[in-house]
Amino acid sequence: MRYEQKQKKKKKKWKAILLTLVLLVIAIIGYTYFQYEQGVSQSLKKVEKKSQVFYNFEGQKDQYGDTNILLLGSDAREKENSRSDTIMVASYNENRGTFKLTSIMRDIYVSIPGHGKHKINSAFAYGGPELMRKTLKQNFGIDLQYYAIVDFQGFVQLIDEAFPNGVEVDVEKKMSAFVDPPLNPGLQRLNGQQLLSYVRFRHDAIGDFGRVQRQQKVINLLGKQLMGFETVPKLPKLVGVVKPYINTNMNTTDILFMAKDYLTKNKGNVPTLRIPVDNSFTEPRIKGEGDVLAVDLAKNKQAFNQFISE
Repeated sequence: MRYEQKQKKKKKKWKAILLTLVLLVIAIIGYTYFQYEQGVSQSLKKVEKKSQVFYNFEGQKDQYGDTNILLLGSDAREKENSRSDTIMVASYNENRGTFKLTSIMRDIYVSIPGHGKHKINSAFAYGGPELMRKTLKQNFGIDLQYYAIVDFQGFVQLIDEAFPNGVEVDVEKKMSAFVDPPLNPGLQRLNGQQLLSYVRFRHDAIGDFGRVQRQQKVINLLGKQLMGFETVPKLPKLVGVVKPYINTNMNTTDILFMAKDYLTKNKGNVPTLRIPVDNSFTEPRIKGEGDVLAVDLAKNKQAFNQFISE
């Protein structure tokens, strides 16, 4: 009799534990959804309403098992078929929980399928993210599974939400040409619009090389300042805030999963690469294109693939 009573108590105990876990999961899902929707609603009050363009994208995982995401920066004030201002490839390996970031300089002079030779950022204007995918595959042998076109105002909103007191950056020089607002040198906290000026500035002696360097620097700064488990509960709202400003074929669940891994496993550290790599290019002037980067494709293809696979 006592044995049967003990068994009943055990069953009740496990039922109570199971019920508690189920309620906890429901609460977490509910909290995540509420925070995400709150972020979306917050941004929709600010974003200019317009119909989103849906792109065909025939992407796949690469031969190394990585998920490569084509990141394109755009300005909503420009025409839909404008050249992409920023081109990056984010590489995520789920088994290792690692992230890597490759910046593709926009003035690289390459063959664009069906359009001859042009600066690589022309691929977006000619055929959207799918043509950019084909161009990167043809020239560098890289497979891309997803794309994300990010409106720069989404970057501003994300920074202001995640860092209400600004992001601490050491601005290395005065930056005023073709950026708004202008920046003065020195260690300071930048809000979203100021940080956008910092990562977009390129009108100095080193031009686009300096801009790419600053973009990579800021990504690692953001990771370190967001770092830790205390940030994870904020992720649903942060993703919601930026979602109205992103055109992507990724679903929200995948974005949240990768963002969590980025913050908790990588501690905000992301290895970076720039294409073209050092000593692999010249800078001729091409009629109709202006100054371009003529690159050693074999050398850059090898560096790109080696960087992702290691």
